[in-house]
Amino acid sequence: MKATELCAGTVAVFCAALLLGCSSDGGGAGTEEVGGAGGVDPLGVGSTTSFGNQKNAGGSAGSGNSSGQSSGGTATAGSGGAGANGGKRANGGTSSSSGGASAGGGGSTTSPGKPGTVGGCTIFTADDAWNKDISASPVDATWTAHVQAAITSGLHLHPDYGNSGSDHFGMPINVVPQSQPAVPVSFDDYADESDPGPYPFPDPSSARLEGGTPTSCDGDCHFLTIQSGTCMLYEGYACQYSNGWHCSNGAKWDLTKNSYGQRPKGWTSADAAGLAVTPGLVRYDEVRAGAVTHAIRFTMKCTRANFVAPATHDAVPPKCDPNDPNSPPMGLRVRLNKTKFDISTLSASAQVVAKAMQTYGLILADNGSDFYFQGEDNPGWTDQDVEPLKTIPAAAFEAIVPPALEN
Repeated sequence: MKATELCAGTVAVFCAALLLGCSSDGGGAGTEEVGGAGGVDPLGVGSTTSFGNQKNAGGSAGSGNSSGQSSGGTATAGSGGAGANGGKRANGGTSSSSGGASAGGGGSTTSPGKPGTVGGCTIFTADDAWNKDISASPVDATWTAHVQAAITSGLHLHPDYGNSGSDHFGMPINVVPQSQPAVPVSFDDYADESDPGPYPFPDPSSARLEGGTPTSCDGDCHFLTIQSGTCMLYEGYACQYSNGWHCSNGAKWDLTKNSYGQRPKGWTSADAAGLAVTPGLVRYDEVRAGAVTHAIRFTMKCTRANFVAPATHDAVPPKCDPNDPNSPPMGLRVRLNKTKFDISTLSASAQVVAKAMQTYGLILADNGSDFYFQGEDNPGWTDQDVEPLKTIPAAAFEAIVPPALEN
């Protein structure tokens, strides 16, 4: 988002440290989580859910089938997903509000080395930046030093998803059928940088937003919808339902094509970097299948008035020094250095995520607390999935050589 559109981070929506395990800075990106779905479950935990149709209580994202991975195995019908907690913007304020649990079955597949699918749709092409293996890409020592100088010494990763009792945190994905009626959407702040409606958003009675419900939502209120059949992704920021759908802005993405170049440079999206949100979320089904085969989106408090591909938009949040040389550009990619952290010390499921950080890295996509990364809202997450990842120090990450700075 543009600096002017970034939330002021109202203290009222800050997360409770006991619920979210917030970093000691007290701020934080709101949990952003995607819905996963059925698939092979080698780690022994069931899968999540998907929308069946607009009248059913929707779960998290998933393909409309319940088939297992290509490597074999049986899919497990998932328990319903639950609502996400609140979001984050410029100053990294965190919010939380549990959503209602939902029911449904579904399936999503991920094959090692190939893009995963949700709702029967591949999440962009194999050559897309989100799906690029950067394990052998050269390190940029200067940007690595800048990033490390920009963060608090001793900082660790924070997985921005998980569960605490009946509260479920993350960013849900709504999956609707090809027959889903398209409805008008009003873009109240950045209509000039939004792909015009109508959008096939689900009925507000079943729609799931980050941070609550369509009529009561805190934080960023991201609204992510994949339409099966057409394989179009519709994303909105600061969405709510009041006599119709309203969002601050909106973006359409054709999942069958490369994401870069689908929208004009200089345009924001549901993310400050102008990127699609959905492909960068850690999904439950992927972790249970044993492979996350894409980069993961992460946040930092301060960014500069530049971006690098695949980002198309920059942001300088309020209270950030626009001339700080250590502030990274949107789109910067970092990678977990294999020699600086031994991932074998982690739980099996946490190793799946850490391996993705070594292979595909993290892409700076939005403003929020430093080194928060996002995943799906799913009641299946356990402490063993999430807590071990908090032991990974931010100092173990290195920036890879980026494309040229743009603005």
